[in-house]
Amino acid sequence: MGKSTMLEALVRFCQAVETLYTRDYLRRPTPRDLQRLLQKAEARGFPGMIGSIDCMHWQWKNCPTAWQGDYGNRKGQKSIILEAVAGFDTWVWHALFGVAGSQNDLNVLGQSPVFNDVLRGQGPNVTYEVNNTVYQTGYYLADGIYPRWTTFVKSIPNPRSQKQKLFATYQEGYRKDVERCFGILQASDKDRFFLRCLTQIWGF
Repeated sequence: MGKSTMLEALVRFCQAVETLYTRDYLRRPTPRDLQRLLQKAEARGFPGMIGSIDCMHWQWKNCPTAWQGDYGNRKGQKSIILEAVAGFDTWVWHALFGVAGSQNDLNVLGQSPVFNDVLRGQGPNVTYEVNNTVYQTGYYLADGIYPRWTTFVKSIPNPRSQKQKLFATYQEGYRKDVERCFGILQASDKDRFFLRCLTQIWGF
């Protein structure tokens, strides 16, 4: 294939993915979506929780030679990182894809637009009460590598009391929402996905 044909095919492919998935998946939660997420979270014992955040390494078998230094992970494989926020129903409403595989979750968070709305003062209005204290900001369930910010609720590393053990069990269990989503993505039928995109691109 000629270079211009390859570039045109790539542009059409990206446009097709955007056309197919923007309306349902590549958007921020609407007020109705947010209310549904918050109601489910409160029923599970985590009022104010709007999703679980994590990163995964996506193996890149055909990584160009010039990029292999940046995209090599600690296992020696070439990979791209996907950061995602997923809800209880594995709906991903935030995704940052394409970060070099040599980075970790903290480096990715530094590049992520996940808090852009909050920084602009346009974050979702979430009000909830825990232990007679009212909070105005929603939060995400995260693992231990994330910083100690009020927007992240992490598990207790070495729970001792029964109360701490119970909290750690529930937090770690519900944080697996995003890991379950990653598992679905990795196990999906890639051939069917690409066939659907090609159908949208070329019309056959």
